[in-house]
Amino acid sequence: MSFFRTLLSPLRPAIPSFPSLSLFRYGQTRGRQVLAPKSMKYMKRHKGKIPIPLGGSTKGTSLAFGDYGIRIRGNGLRLNAKQLTTAREVLRRKLKPIKHAKIYLRVFPDVPVCIKGNETRMGKGKGTFEFWATRVGPARVLFEIGTPPGTVPIREELARDALRQAGDKLPCVTEFITRATPPRLGSLDILPEPPSSIPKTNIEVTSAIP
Repeated sequence: MSFFRTLLSPLRPAIPSFPSLSLFRYGQTRGRQVLAPKSMKYMKRHKGKIPIPLGGSTKGTSLAFGDYGIRIRGNGLRLNAKQLTTAREVLRRKLKPIKHAKIYLRVFPDVPVCIKGNETRMGKGKGTFEFWATRVGPARVLFEIGTPPGTVPIREELARDALRQAGDKLPCVTEFITRATPPRLGSLDILPEPPSSIPKTNIEVTSAIP
C-alpha cells in the first residue's frame, strides 16, 4: 500500500496556500470599496492609545491632495470602518453630478478590535474579532475633496454642504478647512511668521578701538 502511495504522490493536485491570517479565515470577503486591510500578521492586537503629537509635529493637519476638507476639532478618538464608509458614501452621493470630482480618505481602519460577549467570565484569552478601526489624533484631516488641475473646480458652497453632511455621520466635531487654513498643533493654529518690520541697511560697523 505504501508503494502505491509513493507512486501517486506526484499526481496529487497542488493545494493553493493562503496567508495564515487572511480575511478568508474569518469568513470575510474584501471588495473594492470595503475599508479593510488585505491581510494582517497578527489578527488580535492591543487596544493602544490615541496618537498625540507631543514632539510638535503638525503632519496630517492640513490639506495635501484636495481643495477642501474636514478635520477633527477637539480630542482624538477611535473611528471604525462602518462610520468612515457611511461618511464616504454621503460625499460620493453629493459629488456624483460633478465631473472629475475626487474624494481622498486620509485615514484607514487597519486596527482589529476584539470584543468579548456580555456576562463572560474573565480569562480564557482575548475576545473574537469584531470590526476594523483606526486611531485618529487631534486636529487630523479625515476627508478631502477636489478636482484635478485643468478641470472645473468644486464650488465652495457645495463643498461646505457635502462635507457638513459627511461630518454629521461621524461621532466627533469636525471643521471645514481650505488650502488657506494653517496647520494645527492640538488646539493651537500654527501661523507663519510675519516679516520683520525693521528695514535692513547696508551700514558697515567698524571697531572704534585703534
